[in-house]
Amino acid sequence: MKRYEQLAGNIADSIANGTLPPGAKLPSVRQTCASRGVNPSTVFQAYYLLEARGLVQARPRSGYYVATGATSVPEPDYSRPSGEQQDVEVSELVFQVLAHMRDRELAPLGSAFPDPSLFPLQRLAMAQSKAMRRLDPWRTVEHLSPGYPELRRQISLRYLATAFAIDSTELVVTNGAMEALNLSLEVVTRPGDLVAVESPTFYGALQALERLNLRAIEVPTHPRTGVDVAALAAILERHPVKACWFMPNFQNPLGSLMPDASKESLVRLLAERQIPLIEDDVYGELYFGMHKPRPAKAWDTQGLVLHCSSFSKTLAPGYRIGWVAGGRFAPAIARRKLMSSLTAAVPSQEALLLYLEQGGYDRHLRSLKGRLQGNQAVALRCIANHFPAGTRASPPEGGYFLWIELPASIDALELHRLALSQRVSSAPGHLFSADHRFKHHLRINFGQADPLELEAALKLLGRLSVSLV
Repeated sequence: MKRYEQLAGNIADSIANGTLPPGAKLPSVRQTCASRGVNPSTVFQAYYLLEARGLVQARPRSGYYVATGATSVPEPDYSRPSGEQQDVEVSELVFQVLAHMRDRELAPLGSAFPDPSLFPLQRLAMAQSKAMRRLDPWRTVEHLSPGYPELRRQISLRYLATAFAIDSTELVVTNGAMEALNLSLEVVTRPGDLVAVESPTFYGALQALERLNLRAIEVPTHPRTGVDVAALAAILERHPVKACWFMPNFQNPLGSLMPDASKESLVRLLAERQIPLIEDDVYGELYFGMHKPRPAKAWDTQGLVLHCSSFSKTLAPGYRIGWVAGGRFAPAIARRKLMSSLTAAVPSQEALLLYLEQGGYDRHLRSLKGRLQGNQAVALRCIANHFPAGTRASPPEGGYFLWIELPASIDALELHRLALSQRVSSAPGHLFSADHRFKHHLRINFGQADPLELEAALKLLGRLSVSLV
């Protein structure tokens, strides 16, 4: 654990036990540096982390204060999967549960996307209109796959923000991150192969394994620090894993963030065994702290990490523009893309290229992250005050999901159906494991435009869960 995490943990404990009551001012950065023997960067990172968890609030020109009504919600423990290979059959349940997500009348706590009104849709529309006016007809056929060279260069510049470079020729532009992830999986596996996934894991990963007739083995995962690399090493000793599909940054559904040392160990472990890592990094830009977390790809020296991301969760959900930095597999992915869907939509590529060239993306991200961070504080407060005793929740340092562990007597699928009757959706934990083991867990989306509506929906969900205890 890093020093800023230790400091944040100590302060969180003081808030939880009442030593620092609501409204109390935290020691100044200078005082904390002197008393703890740390540098200012460590203190700022600790305070940013506490702010992301909704425990403290910054007041301009005054300092940091314990948030009014701040309550520390205990986090879930490590997951404990069976450690055995499993067939995957989740799609029917996923389709049943998600069938209601298109209903605008529902409070979208179960949605996989932030509220569309949080995105700069008017600026994007203007960019698309301008892009179409300047579109050279030959461009619609020149760069079918791997995508526009200019857009790939813009994407490669984003990697420089995390202090490592990606050659734009390694990038393949896709129809959203899901196509990038699916193409990557197709290239590195064959039917019947075994793939390691997190526990819990994104249901889209399970659906991809099911479609390709692959088997899953789930790896213990912590809601704060992600994949247990030592546990994965033990699995690799016993099972013929052919690929891994992990989300090191703000994992869906946990929100976990693997420390850099763990990412480095993970990449080194897999390189020793020549096992490809499919890295899903669609939430990496939505960090609440000072620095963007580095992807596992940053430690890849052998081209074994296939890093997948998109603009769908950060900028333009309907444009369906994603990409994969495929390492040694990039040519095979480009060919597979050409055979399956030819190219990503030309107007969408043109519009996003123009938007990125004009600037403003980072300004939009700062605004979006501020909204999400504030909403997370609202959500954690609601869980602490309105959900049953014994409820646990993971406070992520980015993204827009909370993983909630309810008392064992509550069936999350029953709660989901009951909440639907009250016009509130949720994502029950059954969706996030090949064996549906997370029966009293929920994934909650706090990426709403109106925090009052978010609060009302969570209060209702809390009351319903209390009724089921």
